[in-house]
Parts: sequence; C-alpha cells; structure tokens
Amino acid sequence: LAAADADTVRREFAPRLIRWQRRHGRHGLPWQGADAYGVWLSEIMLQQTQVATVLDYYPRFRSAFPDVASLAAAPEDEVLRLWAGLGYYSRARNLHKAAAQVSRDFGGRFPAERSELEKLAGVGRSTAAAIAVFAYGQKEAILDGNVKRLLARHAGIYGATDQPATLSALWREAEARLPDDSATLRRYTQGLMDLGNSICTRSRPRRNECPVAA
Repeated sequence: LAAADADTVRREFAPRLIRWQRRHGRHGLPWQGADAYGVWLSEIMLQQTQVATVLDYYPRFRSAFPDVASLAAAPEDEVLRLWAGLGYYSRARNLHKAAAQVSRDFGGRFPAERSELEKLAGVGRSTAAAIAVFAYGQKEAILDGNVKRLLARHAGIYGATDQPATLSALWREAEARLPDDSATLRRYTQGLMDLGNSICTRSRPRRNECPVAA
C-alpha cells in the first residue's frame, strides 16, 4: 500500500473493530470491569489457556484469594493446589511472586504504568499493556499470539513473529492503530482479542465475516 492508503487503513481499523466488538465480541466475562488485581489474575491465567477453562478457575481463585494481600500471604503449595489442571505451573509460581512484589514494592496496589507492571514476575510487555488498558484505561498496545496473527495478515507483515525485525514491525502497527478516544480503548483491545480468537483463527479464518477485511 502507498503511505496515504496505509494511513487510511489504520484510521478505519479501530472504528470498524469497535463496532464489531459491540455486536459480536465477548461480554459478561467475570474479569471484565474488575479491579487491577482481577485483571492481572485473568491475564496470567489466560496465557496459553482457553477462556472456557479459565472461567472455571478464576472465581475459585478470587474466592480463595480475594485480594493481592491474601494471595501474597498464602503458602505456595496452596496456590499450586488451586492451580492444578491449568498447566504451565511456572505461571502459578510467578503469580505468587508477583503478589509479594505488589505488596512489598508497591504498597499493595498494582501500578498503573506499563513500565512498572513489567517489573512483576511473569508479566511481559503485552500482558502489562493489557492490565494498564483494562484496569486503568491507559493508551497501550497489546500483542499476544492472536493479535500478532491478526496484524501480520492485515498489514502484510511476513516472517516468523519471534524474529526481532518482524516483532518490531508488528509493535509499530499495534501502536499506530490505537484509537485516540480513551473511552474506546478497552473495547478496542477486547475486540482485538475477540477477533483473533473467533474469526482470524490460525486455520480456516472466516474472512467473509471479518469487519476489517475490506
């Protein structure tokens, strides 16, 4: 695309995605509208795990550990017991470590800035951005596996997504497409996740149903 055409595509991307998310996206998930602790907990659980599975675990965790202080104070064995079945147990150990960090280093309150959130165990750039967006309405770009696939296809970015040059190009696209209206950032970010999960799938993507295909 010519530069002018690419700019037009980026400008139209967010409004189309937001309209689609309102009608077809996921709503009513127990962590939507949660506090920073609940958002963080869900984001860690959702790493490499389907939403349907997390729906069973999330309420049990919040019941056992209603806030970050109770999680930080819990024995690691108890955290791992409640995690049993979710797999990737390093996530549970990092969850416990990060809760201790928040209690010790941040006065028991999750920081609002992405750069500070990235200091927590098990929290990378994209996860930190998601927490900053959903919990605090910050203007940050996410780039999880689904979003990488979606943007790579839409922007025509080729190459393995774990290669530095490809990853840098994807981050540039992710940041360039962010809406300016802070009121729509949460819905836009949720829309990226929903579209990558339901329409722009790894195999058999449903292009005729994609709101940004044109």
